[in-house]
Amino acid sequence: MAEAAPHPREVFDLKGHEAAEAAFEEARGRGRLHHAWLLTGPEGVGKATFAYRAARRLLGAPPQPGHGVLGASPEHPVSRQIIARSHPDLLVLERIGEDGKQRKAIPVDEARKLSDFFAKSPASAPHRVAIIDAADDLNVNAANAVLKTLEEPPPRGVLLLISHSPGGLLPTIRSRCRRLAFGALPEAEVTAFVAGRTTANEEDAIRLARMSKGAPGKALSLALAGAVGVDDAAKEILQTLPAVDEALALALADRFRGGEGAAQFELLFERLAERVHAHTMRLASEGHGGLDRWAAAWEMLQRLPREAEAVNLDRADAFFTALAELRAAARA
Repeated sequence: MAEAAPHPREVFDLKGHEAAEAAFEEARGRGRLHHAWLLTGPEGVGKATFAYRAARRLLGAPPQPGHGVLGASPEHPVSRQIIARSHPDLLVLERIGEDGKQRKAIPVDEARKLSDFFAKSPASAPHRVAIIDAADDLNVNAANAVLKTLEEPPPRGVLLLISHSPGGLLPTIRSRCRRLAFGALPEAEVTAFVAGRTTANEEDAIRLARMSKGAPGKALSLALAGAVGVDDAAKEILQTLPAVDEALALALADRFRGGEGAAQFELLFERLAERVHAHTMRLASEGHGGLDRWAAAWEMLQRLPREAEAVNLDRADAFFTALAELRAAARA
């Protein structure tokens, strides 16, 4: 089991991104702070943690070297206000609504708050800071509202935009931001991170680190979601093809019900897609021909969860459709 992952506003240490922190601190220290920063990299690698660390510094928390370049004391009033979501000079836009439920996108009404927020002078800090977590979640109208703010840089205002897929953002948004890239961490560091925060054994910690592709936050989320067990199920499904263990398939389909079922559905498809991709690459390296069906199956595994969410397909039906495609690929 894993401990519940803390929200990035509650995290006061960040490893592996010292260069990004140094670049930001140098710009701030020299008085050449850009009004908008685009934080890019894989999901779960630490971008949101960085954003809150930068926000604490911009909002007046003094340096705490023991917590790194942008470190601040958890006990400082600025830190406490951010944790309590009560700092008057910090605005956060995210998919989670006031009711605590996850929305499909950040709506335009939320993005329009930026103009009013930055039109005011800081209440108690050197700057006003807004964090968008994540810019990828802005709907079309919301993205245009953010662009309007970027076109009219606010005095003493700093906007931190988090993006897992910056290529999908409006080019005009990207061009108005200074970019900081956050790369994947070494496997050994992510393994140690997982081992220190979960009860996973060494083998499972390594598997979770590899599944996360070097993103410690994602590795912890995978541990919480029971990803090792789901990956084992994906492995068993593929090893028995073209036969299918009906009892296993029905048990998996039963886990797709309700809100939590959506996450399990997406996770199983992710693990199946990863294993099908590895299988296809292995067959290709061994000189096997006729891999079109496996390539089509891999593409289907990536596409089907998005389609199921978009048109409200029954997840169990979508799963059995995927199984039929995998069986056909194994027979080809």
